[in-house]
Amino acid sequence: MPLIESTFTVLLLWAVIGYLLGSIPFGMVLARVMGLGNLRDVGSGNIGATNVLRTGSKKAAAMTLILDGAKGAVAVLLARALAGEDAAQLAGLMAFIGHCYPVWLKFKGGKGVATFLGLMLALAWPVGIACCLTWLVGAAASRISSFAALLAAGSSTVWMVVLGHDIAFVLGVVLTLMVFWRHRDNIKRMRAGTEPRIGQKP
Repeated sequence: MPLIESTFTVLLLWAVIGYLLGSIPFGMVLARVMGLGNLRDVGSGNIGATNVLRTGSKKAAAMTLILDGAKGAVAVLLARALAGEDAAQLAGLMAFIGHCYPVWLKFKGGKGVATFLGLMLALAWPVGIACCLTWLVGAAASRISSFAALLAAGSSTVWMVVLGHDIAFVLGVVLTLMVFWRHRDNIKRMRAGTEPRIGQKP
């Protein structure tokens, strides 16, 4: 049982909390702390784990991946425990938006893949695991991170139905569309055959 009823005020509060959690730019922070420079000057200039890997630090990339996923998961799990499922899904959505459009970086954030996977794990862990495995298969087969991300996002709602966890189906559709939107330039490069492979500088 949630500790607080999901009133409008509470939902608004969790929307703000979710956004602020999601907007923490762990990639930028880790790059600075670990002496890897400004991520805006590296590779694609993105703040996510794939671009952190282009600094040459696998450790920093792994930490970014985990922390970007964790901030989405934490937003969902905290909101669910304290305010119920509606608040959890709203907090998750806002955490994703916060990562993609962080106020601290003039609303220029990442693509949201790690945060998306973290959200899926928190919303329904069987679906999250299926999405992570889908990403791994896509990455191993293509060596293209963006292709793996699109494959994982595109399959998420299918996994929800197949595994019987469709309570967040609408949210899954919204997140999938946002992932595809954030990867629109990657899609163009994949069509042109110019999309960089994992670990390769663009």
